[in-house]
Amino acid sequence: MTRTILLARHGINAEVGHVLSGRSEIALANEGRAQAERLAVWLNRIRLSSIHTSPRARTRQTAAPAAARAGLVPVVAPALDEIDFGAFTGRDFASLDADADWQRWNAERDTARCTGGETMGEAVERAWRYIHAIPAGDAPALCVTHCDVIRGLVARLLGVSFTRIYAFNCDPGSVTTLELGASSTRLVALNERP
Repeated sequence: MTRTILLARHGINAEVGHVLSGRSEIALANEGRAQAERLAVWLNRIRLSSIHTSPRARTRQTAAPAAARAGLVPVVAPALDEIDFGAFTGRDFASLDADADWQRWNAERDTARCTGGETMGEAVERAWRYIHAIPAGDAPALCVTHCDVIRGLVARLLGVSFTRIYAFNCDPGSVTTLELGASSTRLVALNERP
């Protein structure tokens, strides 16, 4: 039996593209709230059976309109949390670009560990196990998570290096759809923007 898993990236916040928010509790910006509403309307065509969200405020806020429309209570899932970027968290990208450790992290995503944080593989593995453990009766399932987690899941599915994740767009408020079968996982859609 196949299960449909919709991976939604949280809506935009004031730090997107400027600061590595990581596991901060930044809230959605006005545009992010509008993206969450558009996502909820777009999801009306799908009869969701469950909603799962990272613990971060921005993901919970993104999930809220869809949950209200579907009459579902989101499950807060630490496995869907942002990568633990450790010492990189909260730094602006301009300063990170000059940091040798940040450059190594991006060049060696398959093996590098964020200083004081986790590896890309650890983050993807926890999310991978989580989505595969969602029972058939809870699908279709919406999982609201983070950009690099979604791109990492797609990279794992396609069997490509995590250093290739920048080849996949994952816009704020977008949806990537997977079908999980008993013996296979299939990418149905990437970066759909409601």
